Amino acid sequence: MLTKPKASVILLSIALIYVSVLIFLPSIFIFYEAFHKGIDVFWNSINQRNFWQATKLTLIVTAITVPINTIFGLCAAWVIGRNQFRGRTLLLSIIDLPFSVSPVVAGLAIVLLYGRNGWLGGLLAGLNIKILFAIPAIVLATAFVTMPFVAREVIPVLEEIGEEQETAARTLGANDWQVFYRVTLPNIRWGLLYGVILTNARALGEFGAVAVVSGSILGKTATLPIFVEQAYKNYQAEAAFGSAAILALIGALTLIFKEILETRTHH
Repeated sequence: MLTKPKASVILLSIALIYVSVLIFLPSIFIFYEAFHKGIDVFWNSINQRNFWQATKLTLIVTAITVPINTIFGLCAAWVIGRNQFRGRTLLLSIIDLPFSVSPVVAGLAIVLLYGRNGWLGGLLAGLNIKILFAIPAIVLATAFVTMPFVAREVIPVLEEIGEEQETAARTLGANDWQVFYRVTLPNIRWGLLYGVILTNARALGEFGAVAVVSGSILGKTATLPIFVEQAYKNYQAEAAFGSAAILALIGALTLIFKEILETRTHH
């Protein structure tokens, strides 16, 4: 029979091996392939028009998507966290839908809805509005996959802090905006920032849904994750690994920032 210390060591070893195989070793490999020939080679491999266009498009889509889902997340969290109503569980399930639906399926749904032969395709064509294979479709796909993060981080915080401080503020004459800005927002700020960070990271790295709706045209509709795939397929391994290293670095910085926020929240 295993003693508790031995069992802990075994479980910890299994966890470390699992994490190493899935995260540490692939990350080390990516950075090695990106930098082992020197910084000059790394820079020259990514210093091309398609890379900068992909980076620009990724930042544009992220800059649009994150504020939209931040506002949506705050509104949804307020409604769910401050009210008990019929259909509350259903609404929570709908918000969680992007966690369970494949991004490829989400992209396909956007194609079937807004494509030339889709339900709204004829109407949009008549109005000369282009959704697919353009920024609007990429924004829609990215917004779908990043929708739950802010709401899911803020709802538990709202439920934990309760309504006592907000009620007291209203009793003292504060209006709804003053209550939100001076009472609610300071209390939820770390959960909100945590949700925004996760939304930002997910938006920067989204591939599946964007690949379906964008057409993956290098220099036009290819985001940075798509550029990585296309560069590798075109035997531009150095450019692919260099771009992947940048995405991995963004992910690492996001993780560090998240840990800092968690530490501040717990204190």
